Amino acid sequence: MTWSLKGTYFESCNCDTVCPCLFLSPPTEEECTALVGWHIEDGNDEGVSLSGLNMALAVHSPGNMATTQWNVAVYVDERASEAQNASLMKIFGGQGGGHPARLASHIGQIVGVRSVPINFTASNGKYGLSIPKIADVEIEAITGQGDGPVTITGHPLCIAPGFTATMAKASRNIYQDHGMEWGLTDKTGIFSPFAYQSEQ
Repeated sequence: MTWSLKGTYFESCNCDTVCPCLFLSPPTEEECTALVGWHIEDGNDEGVSLSGLNMALAVHSPGNMATTQWNVAVYVDERASEAQNASLMKIFGGQGGGHPARLASHIGQIVGVRSVPINFTASNGKYGLSIPKIADVEIEAITGQGDGPVTITGHPLCIAPGFTATMAKASRNIYQDHGMEWGLTDKTGIFSPFAYQSEQ
C-alpha cells in the first residue's frame, strides 16, 4: 500500500495567537474549535491520482488537544471520483499509516462525513477555504520583525511535520454543521506546506 501527498495545509481555531495547543498546553478558551484544510497539489495512491483535490475537517476538542479525544466532521472534495474518495478516506482516516494515522489517533468520534464543494484560495500570505452553507475561513500571515513572517518550528503538536509553520490571524472563521457552530474573528491561524507518505 504505497501513497504520497504534498501540498498546502492551513487551519484556524478559537485560540488567541499563538495557539498553546501547538506546545501541548491547554487552549486559551478551555476548549478548541478548529477548521483544518488541505489542498493537495500532488498526490497518488497506488495509481489513483489525488492531485488538485481538497480535504477539510471541523474539529472540536473539549479540552487539551494533546490529551482529549476530538469530535470531527469530515469533508471530502465533491470532485473526487469513487476511487479518489476511497483513497482520501483511507489516508486521512488513518488506515493508510504515515502521519495521518497519528493525527487520526486523536479522534474520538466522527460526527459525520460529507462530499461537498470545497473552495481553496491562496495568494500573498492569505489562505481561504469555504464550503457553501457550512464553512468560511480566511487567514492572513502576521507581520513580524523586519516586515517578515512570524514562524515556528519543532512544535510537538504538528499537522505538517518537517516544515516551518507561518503564524496568521483569521479575519473570519465561520462554521455550522452537525450540531457545532461558531463565528470567530481575529483568532489564530497557521499554514505551511505538508508532505505525507505511506511508511516504507
